[in-house]
Amino acid sequence: MLAEQLLSGLEGRGIRARVLSVRRLADVRERIVRLHRDGRLDPEFYQERLTWFDFGPPESLPDARTIVVATVPQSRVRLTFRWRSKVVPVLVPPTYLHWQATNRSVLDAVAELLAPHRFHAAAAALPVKTLVVHSGLGVYGRNNITYVPGLGSFHRPVAVYADLPCDDDSRQEPQIMASCEHCSACRRACPTGAIGQDRFLLHAERCITFHNEKPGNVPFPEWVHPSWHECLVGCLRCQRACPQNKPVLNQTECGPEFNEEETALLLQGTTLEKAPASTMAKLRASDLVEYLDIMPRNLGVLLRNAEVQPISEVLNDNASGEDGSMQQRR
Repeated sequence: MLAEQLLSGLEGRGIRARVLSVRRLADVRERIVRLHRDGRLDPEFYQERLTWFDFGPPESLPDARTIVVATVPQSRVRLTFRWRSKVVPVLVPPTYLHWQATNRSVLDAVAELLAPHRFHAAAAALPVKTLVVHSGLGVYGRNNITYVPGLGSFHRPVAVYADLPCDDDSRQEPQIMASCEHCSACRRACPTGAIGQDRFLLHAERCITFHNEKPGNVPFPEWVHPSWHECLVGCLRCQRACPQNKPVLNQTECGPEFNEEETALLLQGTTLEKAPASTMAKLRASDLVEYLDIMPRNLGVLLRNAEVQPISEVLNDNASGEDGSMQQRR
């Protein structure tokens, strides 16, 4: 069966995948709409994060019949900033950096494997987390992040359209990790109360990630305490606390180091056009360009925190993550 050959070929490239029929998209869309209609999704969160999905086949592949749901292992990234005679490590969670390259690699792999059979692939703008659990590729954690066996939450989900037939897919009802039933580690680690006791669905409007992904000219709400921030964008607190992530917590990619002059420029809101060539190269190579807008706000908070926290504590908290104390957010 061609679908099985495709999945096997992707597995050989380090990409885990499942297939779903495009007919399943109606159910996925209805579930999101129903949650919104029932008032279980914050209106601002719904408008900003859940209304841009395109549930119809793309113009480039109008005869799409299959969705290839895939996931690729990804590590968190440690950046280093020198500031006021301190060396400050700053983390970026999995899924944020190199996301365009990862998405492209999955699309290219699917297209290449299908080409000999005269089938095609196209990019998709779909709710990948939901598709991961609907396909059986992963399950939800209590923190509403998807977990894949052996990878924990350190992976990037990707969806790709294809026009190969899909008469038999892997669709199942969304599953929740069995270990979450009697565990509250992520809920206790979340300082904002986003992971509540009243329901399994995340209170996304309370999540630090929701607020530090906003444009840089949007200030943090007054109720968000500066000490709660620990990442340049996103948050790792719930993922670091999750026992299921224990095997992957030491997987950290070393990113670039920025000297004091470069750090000052980033805090001032420099643009690519104004940044020195060497700084531009670092930003581009590490996929940080799209975060230039939020650097003055987000990085500023982290550096101020480091000024009042002993550097040994900063290094221990941000570098090891093994104290048990996190989207696919994109």
